[in-house]
Amino acid sequence: MSRDGSRDLLVRQAREEAARARTESLPALTFALWRRYADTGDRQAYERVYFERRRRLAALMLAAHLDDRPDPALDDLLWSVCDEYTWVLPAHEPRDRPVNAFVDLFAAETGHALAEAVDLLGEHLDSRVRARVREEVERRVLRPLQEGAPPLWWEQAGHNWAAVCAGAAGMAALALDSEHLPALLPRLERALESFLAGVGPDGACLEGPDYWSYGFGYFVYFAEALRERTGRDLLDDPHVREMAAYPARVDLGGGVRPAFADSSGMGAYPAGLLDRLAERLGVPVPQGREPSFHDDHCYRWAHLSRTLWWTARTPRTPPARHDRLPDAAIVVARADGTAFAAKGGHNDEPHNHLDLGHFVLHAHGRTVLDDLGAPEYTRDYFGAGRYAVPQASAEWHSIPLIDGAAQRPGRDRRAETVRYAAGHDTVEWTLDLTAAYDAPRLIRFTRAFAWRPGRLELTDTFAFSGGDCPVAELFVARLRPEVGRGAVGWGPVVLEIPPPWRARAEELEVRGHDGVPETVHRVRLTAAVPSGPHTFVFTVR
Repeated sequence: MSRDGSRDLLVRQAREEAARARTESLPALTFALWRRYADTGDRQAYERVYFERRRRLAALMLAAHLDDRPDPALDDLLWSVCDEYTWVLPAHEPRDRPVNAFVDLFAAETGHALAEAVDLLGEHLDSRVRARVREEVERRVLRPLQEGAPPLWWEQAGHNWAAVCAGAAGMAALALDSEHLPALLPRLERALESFLAGVGPDGACLEGPDYWSYGFGYFVYFAEALRERTGRDLLDDPHVREMAAYPARVDLGGGVRPAFADSSGMGAYPAGLLDRLAERLGVPVPQGREPSFHDDHCYRWAHLSRTLWWTARTPRTPPARHDRLPDAAIVVARADGTAFAAKGGHNDEPHNHLDLGHFVLHAHGRTVLDDLGAPEYTRDYFGAGRYAVPQASAEWHSIPLIDGAAQRPGRDRRAETVRYAAGHDTVEWTLDLTAAYDAPRLIRFTRAFAWRPGRLELTDTFAFSGGDCPVAELFVARLRPEVGRGAVGWGPVVLEIPPPWRARAEELEVRGHDGVPETVHRVRLTAAVPSGPHTFVFTVR
């Protein structure tokens, strides 16, 4: 495992965190924290402590590995993690079996980290700690997946759960050279096949770029560990190559991406993962920044260790002028200093938002017309209250309300491509969005994007029954808009307001994925309009 490349910041921060972990008291995972989710739906209270413990674990493991020497603080922390009631998060507690007979994302990740501590650090760990780690990883992660154990729901999932749980459990079994490995591998590989089958031929991650790093990342980490052990190469597959190219295809420049679904627009891809994919598969990967220990707020050992070992300053290929992911129905166009992205699809995607026809506009280093991305995760967000959360609601995406009606959820609420054409510097894309709405007077609604560098022309064409119909065109941003006579400005972007539309600015405080409040902005253009086309022109100054 090579440790060449740009990793100075990561190493320095890991050593700083390890020093802190040796001197500060370890926070406890109490029952009061555990029950908070069931009582109130709050995930943050328990998870803040849980991930602080994983933060210290990752730092002490990296420092011990880099220094190649024992660390009593790491022995203590490994022992303490083995003492935890469960490695499963409260939000994932199963109803059909004991909690430690279930493997969730975080139990699998913890099992992987502890197993690699034993494998990587060997005699630097106390023999009693090594023995206990082995037993706890076997009990909590590997035994529930042995041949004959009841199936877990995620084994047939077509999303990140299958890849993370199976990949992490598989790496744990490989690291411990578990006696159950021959029986485990076929079951885990079937789960990984389900994950791959859940991704369309274009390789797009419908859950968003952050979940690409997560699900596909763990698939790659396991695939490389398996290749090292057996010589089998799960990456040698055309579909996997398409999946590996996804970050470059949605890149807006400088590593910024549209925050479609539950994602962020500024998140960091694991640098080691990108470099390994560029090296092994020859796919383009986006530009990134120097990797940090704090890139992943969950401090997953798989990301941190592979970034340490695999980051190698691989040359980055400039992105194409435009990309289209036809199965996901995502279009991205780029020019010097500006970029545009829009999506179709359907309204029952993994980590779905009501966002068919939604778009983002990037100019001079920032995403101006934006996607709010992932909210704070709560119990309600993964239940009946999902679309009352602004980030997932139709009302906080850049799409219209028609006769007071917003988009509705459901797989049958689909966008259909009517036309797509692209030249060197131009992209034209028309979507039929009629099925997304239950507006009684709406006969047909199409949205057409016409892009050329520095200019986006948006044309919404309506067919109504019964004369003029009220429409509200919504445009969402994190920048505060300036509404003037005949125009709206968001920093470098200006929208001309055509008659008879009237504009007003609105704002709302929301809680981001990290639980921190932020103020977001919306421009609402309203008018009672006749059937026909209505065009809005955005110009980058």
